[in-house]
Amino acid sequence: MSASVLVTLHIQPKQTVIMLDDILKKVLDGGAATVDEAMELDGCCSTESLCEAADRVREARCGNVLDTCSIINARSGHCSENCKWCAQSAHYATGVKEYECMPADEVMRIAGLDISHGVKRLSLVTSGRKVTASGIKYFCDVYRRLAAETPLRLCASMGLLGREELQALKDAGVERYHCNLETSSEYFPTLCTTHTHADKLRTIAMAREVGLEVCSGGIIGMGESMRDRLTMAFEACQAGAVSIPVNVLIPIPGTPLGDTEPLSEDEIVRTVALMRLVAPDAVIRFAGGRANLSVAAAEQMLRGGMNGAMIGDLLTTVGNKVDEDYAMFARVGYKVD
Repeated sequence: MSASVLVTLHIQPKQTVIMLDDILKKVLDGGAATVDEAMELDGCCSTESLCEAADRVREARCGNVLDTCSIINARSGHCSENCKWCAQSAHYATGVKEYECMPADEVMRIAGLDISHGVKRLSLVTSGRKVTASGIKYFCDVYRRLAAETPLRLCASMGLLGREELQALKDAGVERYHCNLETSSEYFPTLCTTHTHADKLRTIAMAREVGLEVCSGGIIGMGESMRDRLTMAFEACQAGAVSIPVNVLIPIPGTPLGDTEPLSEDEIVRTVALMRLVAPDAVIRFAGGRANLSVAAAEQMLRGGMNGAMIGDLLTTVGNKVDEDYAMFARVGYKVD
């Protein structure tokens, strides 16, 4: 391909450049792109220009520190909910490992490994609509032990809890509660009918009322539109989320989404860059599914708005190798927290 053709491919219409510059200026001045504005950019901007803009916003609004966290699957399987993506739902035959509350000593062992890998934040994650009263009491005891014996910042992801249960977790040392919106409020009913988007927002609101920070994001690649993804990020910000995890669907055989066609890497990269413009102050976090991405795509996302990562193994799928992750973060130029 000749040099002249290459130049032609990278030229954007003047109107497009002005539009991106105007939105970038607004975000750098303390505002945020609307979903409609981000959709306009998706329709006319190259992936490279979106990533460049998102990286400028990330550096200006969030700095150059990459936030790391890890999770422990503290209760697995037997879930009453019918979320179409989930291996742990009792509605589907997936062969997932099933167990009740993980023994405290095993939690402490895994926490020790996380600390040795430099992880600063740890969440216990449980399957099911919500943890039972006896389960909350048990996990609060585990959290008190973690708070006393480790330097970890503690998070919890235990379903649609009420105010008293959330307060008990906070009193035990938890500082952040995780409740994914999963997708936009409009698209959610096509993926789950046993609870609602509004149920999630109520739990998030109560978590904030008792003084917990909120982590709330979702899964992309479940048949939703780009507008649904950006709306999810906007709705998470509106709900007060300081962290927005972005999972890329790993189709699980036996679930209704088991045969879903995967998103292209370019679509995933563009999604993250546009989310940064919509949610300029949040930690936008690599989560499940990134092990299937090429290193080049992962690095492009880190240079295109992403500034957090869940490291180590995940719930029912294997994550990236921790040492390889840290080497990648260093190559891109992040300081790791």
